Amino acid sequence: MRLPRAPGRAPWPVTVLLGLLLVAAGGYLALRPLASLVLLLVSVVGGLLVSAVSELVGRGPVPWRSVRAAAYVLGAAGILALADLGLATGLALVVAGVADLGEAHRLRGAARWSGVLGGATSIAFGILSITWRDVSIVVVGVLVGIRLLMAGLRLLAEAVGRPRREASPRRQLVGSVAGAVLAGVLVVVSLNLQAGAPRPDDFYAAPTGIPDEPGILIRSERYTTDVPGNAEAWRILYTTTRDEGRPAVASGLVVVPRERDDGIPVIAWAHGTTGVAPGCAPTVLDPFEAGAFYLIDDLLAEGWAFVATDYVGLGTEGPHPYLLGQPAGRSVLDAVRAARQLGAAGLGGQTVVWGHSQGGHAALWTGGLAEGYAPDVELAGVAALAPAANLPALIDSVEVLTGGELFASYVIAAYADEYDDVRIEDYVRPGTRRIVRAMAGRCLAEPSTLVSVATVLALHRTVWLGDPGSGPLAGRLEENVPTLPVTAPLLLAQGAADDLVTAAGQEAYVAGLCERGGAVDFRLYDGKGHLDLVDPASPAVEDLLAWTRDRLDGRPAGDTCDPEG
Repeated sequence: MRLPRAPGRAPWPVTVLLGLLLVAAGGYLALRPLASLVLLLVSVVGGLLVSAVSELVGRGPVPWRSVRAAAYVLGAAGILALADLGLATGLALVVAGVADLGEAHRLRGAARWSGVLGGATSIAFGILSITWRDVSIVVVGVLVGIRLLMAGLRLLAEAVGRPRREASPRRQLVGSVAGAVLAGVLVVVSLNLQAGAPRPDDFYAAPTGIPDEPGILIRSERYTTDVPGNAEAWRILYTTTRDEGRPAVASGLVVVPRERDDGIPVIAWAHGTTGVAPGCAPTVLDPFEAGAFYLIDDLLAEGWAFVATDYVGLGTEGPHPYLLGQPAGRSVLDAVRAARQLGAAGLGGQTVVWGHSQGGHAALWTGGLAEGYAPDVELAGVAALAPAANLPALIDSVEVLTGGELFASYVIAAYADEYDDVRIEDYVRPGTRRIVRAMAGRCLAEPSTLVSVATVLALHRTVWLGDPGSGPLAGRLEENVPTLPVTAPLLLAQGAADDLVTAAGQEAYVAGLCERGGAVDFRLYDGKGHLDLVDPASPAVEDLLAWTRDRLDGRPAGDTCDPEG
């Protein structure tokens, strides 16, 4: 955006007033762009309107000044009408940049190059503002604020009698070059971040005429990404179901030791949070780092097979039912069914489910659904590690957790997609809805998530409109708490220092499980946080491996619900 021009022939009071208004609006935007999104919009609108007035009373060719003034007025009107800072401001910057290029055409030498670079910079900033619209709330606020502040200070300096000094063409050129360099850096960063967004390939596309029956292997192919040298792996595409028996397609991964006998036991892995966009599937990213599975070497050393679902909507067509119990449990069970049809893998009938965080929630639902949904998958045990079981408590914790809005965006996006009575508009403040939608479209592992984190940290208020633990969302969260009885032996491990899935919330869930007559081996690990719990050096890992051996050997399991267990 071109700086407002000094009103050389305007009356002194007008010059002072314009200067003060520009300084006030610019200082506020530059220092606190997200203190209040409403005030941010008002400040940008005010700044654009003052810029328009400054263009009309300033110097230079009237036609191009008029074009810029019109662009600023229309930009302000667009913000008010659409409540969309990125789009409206971006269009204003593009039009103003075009006017700068037109005006530069009549100039010569350094002045022409300065005008060309300034116009190109304005256009680049405008395009970035349109295409990177959630970030625009911060970037546009700060950049426009700085520009308005500088313009206001110049006007005030002129008003108190300091002689106007026209910047030399060379000095103008230096400033234009600096602006162009900044725009170029932002363009490169934007392109790199967008290029880093993971995208599923054609393997994940569902063919026409897929079977209605769940657990059918549709296709498989060899997989080599980060697979240990002593193992063989395949990615698989298979049929499953969403809620109410709606057919769906999911992808997954099967890994087995190279040296193996037929009939090896299966560890069905339910991964933790990776995101809710299709590109967030572990088999699209890194199948072990994504979702926090750090134990593939230990598992292979035991001679076990690894069968991991990506879940519905990750890899395959969305939406992904994040922290919805029924489709998550079905994805796990149907992955085991489909993997058994992979003859080269040589899988046996013994199955133990492991899951962490989101996957712990899925593991508990898998255990509860197995008897009724997939009686052919006999579970020898279910291990839930820091499971997101107590969903109301989880929502409470992400409200106060630094960066918790990232996880909250996944929840509200998934529940709004699944349930007609849950609407983003009822739970997210108007000015942050675009931020929330953009965060929900990014995977935890992709570089642009840094943008989400930076945007959230820049917020001075929560994204929530009222209490997220109330209304239809609260009811739907309660519906997805895993309360079905798990008849297989159950291990639940929790880190005492976990600030995402808190120990207090987990203990409340376990207490309810025991009150319902369930059985669980609940273990609390001092000093362990959410990811620390599943680190290979964690005592919980050694306990998990030993507990799994016992289940596969048919030994009785402990029960901390029983005072004598």
